[in-house]
Amino acid sequence: MKPTETFQRADKTGIRYVLTDIDDTLTVSGRLPAVVFTAMEALQHAGIRVIPITGRPAGWCDHIARMWPVDGLVGENGAFYFCYDDREKKMNRRYWKTKEERRIDRTRLDAIRKKVLSAIPGCAVAADQAYREADLAIDFREDVPALPMSSVQAIKAIFEAAGATAKISSIHVNGWFGDYDKLSMSRLMFKDVFKEDMDAVRDHVIFCGDSPNDAPMFHFFPHSVGVANVRAFEAQLETPPTWVTRSDGGYGFAEMVKVLLDR
Repeated sequence: MKPTETFQRADKTGIRYVLTDIDDTLTVSGRLPAVVFTAMEALQHAGIRVIPITGRPAGWCDHIARMWPVDGLVGENGAFYFCYDDREKKMNRRYWKTKEERRIDRTRLDAIRKKVLSAIPGCAVAADQAYREADLAIDFREDVPALPMSSVQAIKAIFEAAGATAKISSIHVNGWFGDYDKLSMSRLMFKDVFKEDMDAVRDHVIFCGDSPNDAPMFHFFPHSVGVANVRAFEAQLETPPTWVTRSDGGYGFAEMVKVLLDR
C-alpha cells in the first residue's frame, strides 16, 4: 500500500466519483468529524459525485440520502441503493430482492441469530437491527467489548454453514441470503442513476474503505484507498487497497480528499 501523496496528478484530474465506506472510514470512534462533511461538500463543489457504500441499515440510509452531501448510497452491503431527488422531492429505491423474498429470508436469518447468540459468548444483535430490511448484523465490538478474531470468524462460519453470505466489517458480521455484495449493487446504481457502465469508468472512481468486507471494491477499483486503520485487517484482506492514508477514519478520508483536490 502506497501513501496517498504518491497519487499522480494525471490520475487525479480524471476522478469523477468517490465511493466510500462509512464505519471507521468516515467515522472516528463511532462519530463523524466535521472535516468529513466539509470534505464531501468540497468534492461536490468540484463536480465529483459522493456515494457511501455501507453495511448500515435501510433506516439510516434513508436519512443519509436525504440529509448528507451525497449523490445516493448503497446500503446493507449491497441489498439496495437509495437516491434522493431534490427537485422531485422523491426517494428512489431499488432492492436486489423482492419484499416477499426478504420476508422469507428474515425467517431464516432469525434461526441463525438464535444459533449465533447461543454459540458465541459476548456477541449481540447490532443495535441498528430494527432498521434493517435484508440482513442480520451481529455486533462484535460496537456496543459490546471487542471479541477476539477467533470468535468473529466463528460467527461468520455459522452464517456460512446455514447457506448465507457473511462479511466482516470493522464492527459487525453481516449475513444475508443472496448473490449480491457492495460491488454488484454499485454496478446497478451506476447503470440506473448515472447512466454509466462501471467497468468503463472504473479508472474515474476512487473507493475508500477500511475492512475485509471492502476487499471486492479494493480489487475492482485501481484507485482504491484505505484509511490508516485498514492496517489492522491487512492479513485478512484478499486484496489490499492501492493507497493508504496517514490518519485513521474520517481524518484519513479528509486527508485523501485534500490530496485528490490538490491538482
